[in-house]
Amino acid sequence: MKKLSKILFIASALSLPTTMFAADTQSAAQITQGVKQMTLSARQLSLAQIGAFTATGDMDSLKTAVNQALDSGLSVNEIKDAVVQLYAYTGFPRSLNALNALAETVKEREAKGLKSEQGKTATPLPANTDILALGSQIQTELTGQKVDISALSPEIDRYLKTHLFGDIFASDLLNWQEREIVTVGALSHLQGVESQLNAHIGISKKNGISDEQIAAIKAIQPSGLPQLSQFPIGEPNDAYAQYFTGKSYLYPVSTEQVKMFNVTFEPSCRNDWHIHHATKGGGQMLIVTAGRGYYQKWGKPAQELKPGDVVHIPANVKHWHGAAKDSWFQHLAVELEGENTSNEWAERVSDEEYTKLK
Repeated sequence: MKKLSKILFIASALSLPTTMFAADTQSAAQITQGVKQMTLSARQLSLAQIGAFTATGDMDSLKTAVNQALDSGLSVNEIKDAVVQLYAYTGFPRSLNALNALAETVKEREAKGLKSEQGKTATPLPANTDILALGSQIQTELTGQKVDISALSPEIDRYLKTHLFGDIFASDLLNWQEREIVTVGALSHLQGVESQLNAHIGISKKNGISDEQIAAIKAIQPSGLPQLSQFPIGEPNDAYAQYFTGKSYLYPVSTEQVKMFNVTFEPSCRNDWHIHHATKGGGQMLIVTAGRGYYQKWGKPAQELKPGDVVHIPANVKHWHGAAKDSWFQHLAVELEGENTSNEWAERVSDEEYTKLK
């Protein structure tokens, strides 16, 4: 399960044909016969972002990615394992910075009462394990051929086989495909490592990662707005800004058949109380894709929302929805057809009632 870092080094050392590891140029979302297929799962996207932001030293974006990763089911130990692996690709300083960012994020979450699953630890290797033999085996399986770079440096050859492959890559917390995603995420955001990146892209494909997934990893933006899910954030939601507290963004996922928009809320952003009127049918459905937020029906307590939650909002029901104070939030908003439909915007969700939410 430890295929990432070595390959970069090995590819250049062995002068592997560049055509074998050609970088893809396809788009992150594949559209075939009217079907738009998403590429990376929430877990995969989080691992790719952790790799990218560790490589660029963007600790603010990394902490956002760590929060999303913990919310989407990754454990602290899994994230730590990915960051430790990254020292071989980004260097000890960036890896140590990322470990500090992880520790700070977990501490901040604890102070807010948010759970961070510690997760299992890696299964220990038997005491009598021959690390050099194990690392050589992992390296060979990873590359599909026996590798010997002792002519370059016997020390490097030994370090790679024993420590990188026989130790780090022997950890069972992440599988090889996930480790490739972490590594490609990092290398695609570093300068001057094209041959290593292309080598890892080839190894990634060998382990079942598609061209579309590679493109999605390379498209991660290391600064500015975070990439919360496979759905783009879109443009500032200026047309409806007067009905929001805080800043939101809007991306039209579909304007045919069923109207569907990806709505993104910055931390603490929420819309005003409002009603989707209809004399028949109508209403709205929300599908949460990233972050943490809330939905509240008039006269009822607010409900916490996380990725995978679906909210059915009948017509003529007064409600609001938006982000938690400490998290970006994103959902798909599906407009349901009805007769005599209209939207009525009411009062704001007051700071007093909003700040009571955890």
